[in-house]
Amino acid sequence: MRLLLYNIQYGTGRLRRFSWLETLLRTTAHFPNITRFARHMDPDIIGLVEVDTGSYRTHRKNQAEELARDLDFYHCHRTKYPGDGLGRRVPVLNKQANAVLAREPIMRTAFHDFETGFKSLAIEVELESVTLFLVHLALGIRARQRQLGELHDLIADCPKPRLVAGDFNTLSGVWEMHMFLRATGLKSANVRHAPTFPSWAPCRELDFICYDPSITPVRFKIPKVRLSDHLPLMFDFEVDSHKKPLPTDDGH
Repeated sequence: MRLLLYNIQYGTGRLRRFSWLETLLRTTAHFPNITRFARHMDPDIIGLVEVDTGSYRTHRKNQAEELARDLDFYHCHRTKYPGDGLGRRVPVLNKQANAVLAREPIMRTAFHDFETGFKSLAIEVELESVTLFLVHLALGIRARQRQLGELHDLIADCPKPRLVAGDFNTLSGVWEMHMFLRATGLKSANVRHAPTFPSWAPCRELDFICYDPSITPVRFKIPKVRLSDHLPLMFDFEVDSHKKPLPTDDGH
């Protein structure tokens, strides 16, 4: 199977430094480029971070639904802010989401909100052979560390082989992930710690695909495409049905 992870920056394609205001511009002209790239990669599962689900930027169109329809995939998505949070009440922000798309039917979906952080969503998607957890963690390091602790507990009881992927915002360095990986028994597919941000001059490893021992890595690649401020991650893997995920360390 192939997993494609991509923070698409709401499909804006804005790459200049300190240009966050430009992410409020229209996205309809650029999003087809992302669709063509996704089709070219031929993934079985797609984890999308920073998806616009229908603001004025997209002329009220849902990017997750558009891409799923173009690829003939199943999908799920949700705004990445909690139901009672400020992000649900502010225009544009209330359409900012994360999404999972899959070639095969989605058996079960759950949306979990961490107790801390402005961005607080973890999407859990169960497929026939694996369960994927997609996250976009907070910008503050203290909130991120608490979220990683909650994520540890969230995946602990998952009976299927687990993939944990997303934009972890490890702005202080990859060391932020060490305790989480050790406690969960997961491994990062990016064994060389190649940077993923910013796409025009990568120097930080912010995006991760992690897998448990019941999953066998086949190939990992970071395509050098500049369709977003992040680079995409591609992970080919096989699932060993005879192995079960290792229990997490309760001492985390």
